[in-house]
Amino acid sequence: MAERARISIGLDAELVVEVMVLSGIGSPQDAVEAVVRDYVARGHRTEARTGRADQGLRETDARPQEPQG
Repeated sequence: MAERARISIGLDAELVVEVMVLSGIGSPQDAVEAVVRDYVARGHRTEARTGRADQGLRETDARPQEPQG
């Protein structure tokens, strides 16, 4: 398996502990990575169900609407 590029970022410790508790993963690195992977996978599933975000967008009339009533 090819080596993947890695980056280091700083996160608030309370946020990381929350992710660890919610995910049930004891390693801070693994817990945050699992959440990020899940987020990306969820986005791909949503795109697959609804079509790409830029497809099917309707053009809207940019003029201000007159108040009703």
